[in-house]
Amino acid sequence: MTEVNLSKVVKFYGKHRAVHGIDLAIHDGEFVVLVGPSGCGKSTTLRMIAGLEDISDGEVSIGGRVVNDLPPRERNISMVFQNYALYPHMTVRENLGFSLKVAKKEETEIEKAVDEAAGILGLDELMERKPAELSGGQRQRVAMGRAIVRHPDVFLFDEPLSNLDAKLRTQMRVEIKKLHQKVGNTIIYVTHDQVEAMTLADRIVLMQDGYIVQVGTPLELFNAPVNTFVASFIGSPPMNLIDGTVSGTDTIKLAGGLDVPVPAAARGQVTDGQKVQFGFRADNLMPEGHAVQEEGEKANLELTVTLTEPLGTETVLFTDIAGTEVQAKMLNPRPVRPGEVLKFRLMLDKCHVFDANTTEAIRG
Repeated sequence: MTEVNLSKVVKFYGKHRAVHGIDLAIHDGEFVVLVGPSGCGKSTTLRMIAGLEDISDGEVSIGGRVVNDLPPRERNISMVFQNYALYPHMTVRENLGFSLKVAKKEETEIEKAVDEAAGILGLDELMERKPAELSGGQRQRVAMGRAIVRHPDVFLFDEPLSNLDAKLRTQMRVEIKKLHQKVGNTIIYVTHDQVEAMTLADRIVLMQDGYIVQVGTPLELFNAPVNTFVASFIGSPPMNLIDGTVSGTDTIKLAGGLDVPVPAAARGQVTDGQKVQFGFRADNLMPEGHAVQEEGEKANLELTVTLTEPLGTETVLFTDIAGTEVQAKMLNPRPVRPGEVLKFRLMLDKCHVFDANTTEAIRG
């Protein structure tokens, strides 16, 4: 069983604290994605797990063994970097087997491990090529294969797709997901791309300024964000947020004079006069006739479309509520002109309320 546990882990660079005493338990065979904006501490955390950065305080254990003072080669981990780190003068076969050769493994063992990794990643026809003859996606598969041959307890990925174009990123996400299904090892993956996090992770660890903000499944973070940072970071488009003030106990007066009922999840949790932010996703504001028919409380709004983004099976519509630009979605879309007025339905049961001062979600 290869669990990875971080207990009150801290990282200082001089006087600057980059990671603030984080706790995290990663289960055996789990695919965990560390995500967040640049400078949030996600890559530093990964490098402390790998042994590439010293741990200032706290404890990291892999498979029940504390590894704080162990060099990377003794942690039985393999790391895949964003720049591939392949040897340009070696063939694919030689790149795949190099770490085993350095470890003085038997030639038959090396050959077996290399062929196995090549089969898993579809590299069989590329074995005699050198990195310069490969595409970016093929080079990344070789880098992944070089990690596989060592049969590590844990795979660590540090933004492995950031150098690829959009089409290749999508393809490689599928390859990495397939890899996890085949080998079943624990994977810790770092990215700044929330789409990668949503599509790959069993659980997401969202970080900000060296702290863990929320841990959960992709749907947990999408549907129940703990604060406005999570709501804005997870999901594409991001959650719409509109300033408002609670009136009585059952109404929110939005800036601009529009009144909406307090969503059911927040009823009884707000106070008269409380400053809040009212949040909802584009999927929960749709034009009549194009909305998903769901049970629950709805608000009917008449709004002017200012901009459209056609995406094929759906169109993102930009409009304005109470002086704030918001995004809605139209399924099975038709052409919509800027300036066109449409009747929308807002699914109130799917809406969120956040305290304006603390930014934290208000729910029962």
